[in-house]
Amino acid sequence: MIIKNGTVFCDDGEFHNVDVESQNGKLTAIGENIAQGDNEIIDASGCYVIPGLVDIHTHGAMGADFCDGTPEAIDTISKFLLNIGVTSFLGTTMTLGEEQLINVCKTARPLINTEYSDKAVLRGIHLEGPFISYEKRGAQNPDYIVRPDYSMLTRLNEASGGNVKLVVVAPEVENGMEFINEAASLCTVSLAHSTADCDIATKAFLSGASHATHLFNGMNGFTHREPGIIGAAMDCGAYVEIISDGVHLHPLVVQAVFKLYGDDKVCLISDSMRACGLEDGQYDLGGQIVTVVGKSATIESGSLAGSVSTLTDCMRSAVDFGVPLTSVLKAATINPAKSVGIDSEVGSLTIGKRADMLILDNELNLKKVIFGGMQVK
Repeated sequence: MIIKNGTVFCDDGEFHNVDVESQNGKLTAIGENIAQGDNEIIDASGCYVIPGLVDIHTHGAMGADFCDGTPEAIDTISKFLLNIGVTSFLGTTMTLGEEQLINVCKTARPLINTEYSDKAVLRGIHLEGPFISYEKRGAQNPDYIVRPDYSMLTRLNEASGGNVKLVVVAPEVENGMEFINEAASLCTVSLAHSTADCDIATKAFLSGASHATHLFNGMNGFTHREPGIIGAAMDCGAYVEIISDGVHLHPLVVQAVFKLYGDDKVCLISDSMRACGLEDGQYDLGGQIVTVVGKSATIESGSLAGSVSTLTDCMRSAVDFGVPLTSVLKAATINPAKSVGIDSEVGSLTIGKRADMLILDNELNLKKVIFGGMQVK
């Protein structure tokens, strides 16, 4: 396959008017005047050609939740994600009991990195709980919060076949710092659902944490005398997630994050829950009732409970909020892939990587999905 005449977002972080060739599911050439041969030709005139999106923080969609712990739930989520342009993702858990989390990991294990023509690839597991702070639990179920426990993490990782890619921890709780020291050799460690001040957060980043989950949400604010996790992440060069849905963050804050951290460190996420793709109503998240009205999903206390937006929605919104398109595309593709160590296969249009590509019109509407070198939409 050759995609011709498009404006291509290349791995230097810029757009170029080049052609893109793929064979046997991999990118094989990027440049001008690629010989046509027997290749299928796709004309992308007037359109952008970008990498498939990478969502490292999604709980579910279309009535399914990753923590349902069934192949059918993962199937539903994966099909939905591919249809909206997400080609790789991490299945994200909530704060639940170890037995249930073990089941989720075991169920996901045979599906991780398994490629189907009609499903986004599940690249691993993101454990958002249970090693968090009670005070900043948000929509996490307090009944299952436990102190950070590396032996529990290793059991979950073993159940997943060594595929835990990201774990959240509150560094200020008992055993938090020791956990970070050990866990950082196993996967990416992220700070969130935490009351940590700047000093504790800085120590955590110096101890091996390298990521902050849904920045500004589930943590103390950034103030002129106490910058907290937000300031420490900036100072220590951590990757930071943001939910650019117009609900979790003010548009000016979205702009500010890109300016403060630089566009090589920001990761757009959806944090979507099972109501994503469905109408307003009441839904379950981690054993708690969530009420969805428009773009807002909340539990009884009023805390936000994930989102009902897609990563594609968040990408468009960030551009609408005034962030340059090239910066937004980094944040939806290569940055999240790098942050959890899956960038050797996905996240950019680089020769040798998977041929996962999206064709968007000038208003960022999705026109085509190319997945493993095959057109699926």
